[in-house]
Amino acid sequence: MTSDRKTDGKLDGKSVLVLTTNYGTEQDELQKPVAVLRENGARVTVAAQKDESVRTLVSDQEPGAVVRPDTTLAEATADGFDAVIVPGGTINADQLRSDDEARRLVSAFAEAGKPVASICHGPWLLVDSGLARDRELTSYPSLRPDLENAGGTWVDREVVVDTSAGHTLITSRRPDDLDAFSAAIVDALDGAGKAA
Repeated sequence: MTSDRKTDGKLDGKSVLVLTTNYGTEQDELQKPVAVLRENGARVTVAAQKDESVRTLVSDQEPGAVVRPDTTLAEATADGFDAVIVPGGTINADQLRSDDEARRLVSAFAEAGKPVASICHGPWLLVDSGLARDRELTSYPSLRPDLENAGGTWVDREVVVDTSAGHTLITSRRPDDLDAFSAAIVDALDGAGKAA
């Protein structure tokens, strides 16, 4: 799913890693941020649990698009990437939260001070990686108790950007928030480029 298409976007030179399982990722939460980032010039790499096609779902039920990953979670590192995205989908998020490689990756991005973005049920991975503690964030509403029990402050907004712990944490609630979610990721990457 990597594209070498030449653009003159504001994110030229930026690279973003997307984490997913091979089944159950919410289609739009995978595809829409990728499309927006590429339109702005970023290079996007999709890392899945296995070197096999990713079968997405629509609303956790209907079959969605089939996406070919670029690499695996085990092979991926935070090096060479400027941000990481964790899409939702209940099945996807429930598997990622217990995946050692997924936890390793989001923790590495956070430790390196790079943006971590997660939407819908994706913040379960933040809970199990210890990244929700003392942060303001949002998610699909049913995750509120999990995030609060993990020490986070849950708010009901389409996108929450928290920069309090040395890296930017971007979270959103559901597919309806994808425009705001994608724009916040672009802004975080564009701002990082201007500060460099």
